[in-house]
Amino acid sequence: MTRYRLEIRVTPRPGILDPQGKAIEHALQVLGWPTIEGARVGKLIELEVDAAGPDEARAEADAMCRKLLANPVVEDYAIEVRDAAEAS
Repeated sequence: MTRYRLEIRVTPRPGILDPQGKAIEHALQVLGWPTIEGARVGKLIELEVDAAGPDEARAEADAMCRKLLANPVVEDYAIEVRDAAEAS
């Protein structure tokens, strides 16, 4: 078994209302960045998992996202898998 570092980025799907993103966009415009558009707020989840290989680690992360970490109705997710020893 090898330890893998997973980075999971969860973001609102296109077309889904993102009040946090809108608030940030507006605040940045007020603070002097008037050209800011399209701010979106998501979350980054970092985990370490033991798996036989990167494909198994990705499959486990995908299952975690489908069951708990992301709401498939309103959120998309992307998974990045790295060897934990290299990621340190």
